[in-house]
Amino acid sequence: MPKKIIATNKAPAAVGPYSQAVLAGGFLFISGQIAIDPKTGGLTGGSSAEQTKRIMRNIAAILDEAGASVSDLVKCDIFVTDLGQFKAINDVYAQFFDTQPPARATIQVSALPLGVDVEIAAVAYVGH
Repeated sequence: MPKKIIATNKAPAAVGPYSQAVLAGGFLFISGQIAIDPKTGGLTGGSSAEQTKRIMRNIAAILDEAGASVSDLVKCDIFVTDLGQFKAINDVYAQFFDTQPPARATIQVSALPLGVDVEIAAVAYVGH
């Protein structure tokens, strides 16, 4: 099965030479998302918690475009500029999963695009 590019206007457009997501071999690889409102193209949410909520909504929109949902996520990588915000981010992130959350890594980095505090990349299994 050749790869398929997934794109939706319900999530922020790619701002560089990358795709919102790529479907390949039954897996959907979602590019790192930051707290951009797809309607305005501007950053949203001042706090790490607010940014996480917008990011997870963007990821959900991309999953929906691929015929999937957050329950299909198998791995998320969360990049943060301050691990002191871990609890706030985690509290919001957990709201998106009723049961069986995906595997995850949380990594502190020195900076993220556009000066945001949080970025999340994800992989979903959609080959069912």
